[in-house]
Amino acid sequence: MSLLKVSGSPHVHGNESVEKIMKYVCLALLPTILVAIYCFGLGAIKVLLIAIISCVFFEWFIGKFILKTKSTVKDYSAMLTGILLALNVPSSLPWYMIVIGCFVAIAIAKMAFGGLGNNIFNPALVGRVFLLISFPVQMTMWPKPFASARMLFFNGFNKIDQEIVDAVTGPTPLGILQNGGADAIHSSNYADYVMGFMGGSIGEISAIAILLGGIFLLWRKIISWHIPVSFILTSFLFAGVLWLVDPTRFADPLFHILTGGLMLGAFFMATDMVTSPMTPKGMLLFGFGCGLITILIRSFGAYPEGVSFAILIMNAFVPLINKGFKPKRFGKEVKHG
Repeated sequence: MSLLKVSGSPHVHGNESVEKIMKYVCLALLPTILVAIYCFGLGAIKVLLIAIISCVFFEWFIGKFILKTKSTVKDYSAMLTGILLALNVPSSLPWYMIVIGCFVAIAIAKMAFGGLGNNIFNPALVGRVFLLISFPVQMTMWPKPFASARMLFFNGFNKIDQEIVDAVTGPTPLGILQNGGADAIHSSNYADYVMGFMGGSIGEISAIAILLGGIFLLWRKIISWHIPVSFILTSFLFAGVLWLVDPTRFADPLFHILTGGLMLGAFFMATDMVTSPMTPKGMLLFGFGCGLITILIRSFGAYPEGVSFAILIMNAFVPLINKGFKPKRFGKEVKHG
């Protein structure tokens, strides 16, 4: 006679783990990283190395000496935070500002809430927004692709020389749009936006590289299509409506999709499992909110970019979204008629 054993959930197990998922996301970011290094040279390498080392160190130090918990640096989440933060800043950002941004991302946005799985907001975006508000000048100096990497590298470790920086920096497409209106971008080369030959944060300049990584994540089922598609589609439709209303003031929707951090945010930051909704319907609503707020900020706000603010604002709504779109409990009686 065999005994029926009853145990607690989970009853269905998979072969995925936090460590494996983080590795896949890091691998998916490899095309974007390679384009960044190709376009910005040693400046991009500097930013990436400092951000990764700083994030891993802060997580190890806080876990060991303050929280006194088991080290979590081996799950690659701190490394991923460092990569994402690095991809969201200019290649000319001084080293100490990168370290400050990493401290805010890990210590305040992640570990203060109890570590991975407990944070409310995306850590990398919290670090980026903190840097943007605290150091607006340095965070809006955009080196031109293929400028002297040696000049940028040594400038990052010393005080900023305004004449040198001005010689190698230029406005981003979104900056041109905000300052000059839609007429200023009529001569834009969209092929450059796709390939990555434009100014901006080191990880937002190549739509094709980001898309390749996003497709990889979808193929490996690390993310679902709901957030990226609803984010991008909402941005496209809302920007298209504004463009049809006044094409002399507002840019066409394709311009918004290909420029700035919209693609990077849609595939790699809005889809963060910890800070995004659990259900497909909740994900669609989340992506819709991100797209709507992004275009609102870009079109009517003081900043030319709105992706980071949009995702963080929607992160705050995730508990409400999860409450409103709860999945049915297994075994719950369904009423008919």
